[in-house]
Amino acid sequence: MTHDHDLELRPTAAQTEAALNPPPGRNGGDLVVETLAGLGATTVFGLPGQHALGMFDALHRSDLTYIGLRVENNAGFAADAYGRITGEAAPLLLSTGPGALTSLAALQEAAAASAPVLAISSQIPTAGLGGGRHGYLHELPDQQASFRGVVKSVHTVRTQSQIPSALAEAWESALTAPHGPVWVEIPQDVLTADTILPVVTAADATPHELPPRPELTAVAADLLSKAARPVIIAGGGVVRADAAGKLRQLAERLSAPVVTTYGGKGAFPWNHPLSLQSWLEDRHTTDFLEDVDVLLVVGSGLGELSSNYHTFKPRGRVIQIEADLGKLESNHPALGIHADARLALSALLETVPVREDRADPTAADRVRTVLDLVRARIDAQELTLEQGVLAAVRQALPDRSPSFWDMTILSYWAWAAFDARRPNTMHSAQGSGGLGYAFPAALGAAVADPTHPVLAVSGDGGALYSIAELATARQHNLDVTWLIVDDGGYGILREYMTDAFGRSTATELSRPDYVALAESFGVPGVRTTPDSLADDLAKSLATPGPSVVVLPALLRMFAPTHLG
Repeated sequence: MTHDHDLELRPTAAQTEAALNPPPGRNGGDLVVETLAGLGATTVFGLPGQHALGMFDALHRSDLTYIGLRVENNAGFAADAYGRITGEAAPLLLSTGPGALTSLAALQEAAAASAPVLAISSQIPTAGLGGGRHGYLHELPDQQASFRGVVKSVHTVRTQSQIPSALAEAWESALTAPHGPVWVEIPQDVLTADTILPVVTAADATPHELPPRPELTAVAADLLSKAARPVIIAGGGVVRADAAGKLRQLAERLSAPVVTTYGGKGAFPWNHPLSLQSWLEDRHTTDFLEDVDVLLVVGSGLGELSSNYHTFKPRGRVIQIEADLGKLESNHPALGIHADARLALSALLETVPVREDRADPTAADRVRTVLDLVRARIDAQELTLEQGVLAAVRQALPDRSPSFWDMTILSYWAWAAFDARRPNTMHSAQGSGGLGYAFPAALGAAVADPTHPVLAVSGDGGALYSIAELATARQHNLDVTWLIVDDGGYGILREYMTDAFGRSTATELSRPDYVALAESFGVPGVRTTPDSLADDLAKSLATPGPSVVVLPALLRMFAPTHLG
């Protein structure tokens, strides 16, 4: 008896012929790029290096688009953004030792933000593996050990026949919730040796779904349906799962106010009557959240920034939906539901009744009261310059354009006060907090979707981390406008040190003329003012190709509320 499944596995005549007579001139690198194409990849990022040249040679024989950056860490940021925008695993091709290690900070950010990155690194030749000191260039005793605590999974290849399966397994891991970066390493001799293995025409890698346990969603639905004052905290997991629509349905059904975390920007409409927006570093919001009887946390671990620096102490019942098992109940006891946000919200929508008799008619009024208190606190600090600059950015940026923000004062303002308008359009490095993210990430986003201009926002200190990528932007003519706020140093660290010690040390920087520097790369630049920022930024965003807008300005942060 022949089963349908057996027929599916039986090769066609053409497949048999191709397998028996593979084209000449292929090496192990061809197996890598063929597998990537078979998995559905169309674009790869990276930087060539001696041990990885087999992969890069194979790119010449493939249809994959290669985007080469100037620093491995920046290539990792670009791949991170490509993964966030497309929801696909972004291949990142790296060399051994220093090249691989230089990508670590970017992979840490991808892990913190659940961005799917498929990092593929070369290794020293097979004969040198095993921990001995053989003196190979770039040799590490155990290269993958440097990544094991950062990435989601590690996959090791030692023969050419292992390449397709290892890459498929890594791809599946990267795209199974929670998404994240994965690590594959392949020795130099495996990549460069000729191969007689058949061309890889397809690769089977289906990410696993992560549905909620039904008995837990039943309890959660009962708690929510009986709650007098339910509130929802929506994190980055809602955005990653493309669950903003379901979140809104549930919030409206429950009459539940919603606050979005900094990673969850855009998960809920900013001006919705139930929107508490993103003022998480404000005691008025913290007090409001502490006072609810049932708090539903979706796609957030309630970490440092999302909990007002761990001063948030909920008094009511907490329900936490989280795909990352390590974050589940890591900061607060809760009814923990280990699940993808979209699947869990779908289950709740099937179970939670419409609250016609229990709906809270005062919910929108209470939201307005909190937002009025927040605005009064900010207005009392005379921060009109900062609010005006942020408003100018919002005015200039098209609604569908993604923005990428470095760790700089204007970004900290944007976390709390910027209306992202759409899900998955505002991204920052707040997952791990490293510098240099914005511009290379924006380049990756421009590759992912060239139909809309992309904005990057950096301070002058962070800009110097990725200034070399102006060459990448020019070479590939990527439609990215880079706003550099030049305050003469590490502005936020200057504030932190002055507040803590009465003075700042090591925060002042000598820096270049950013406009002249951009123009030396063939990238147009303009120096602007707070009054002309909206017009200059809009003009740059409307002009195809890369551009730089420099704003000399000394911005201040709003006062914290977690210290007293």
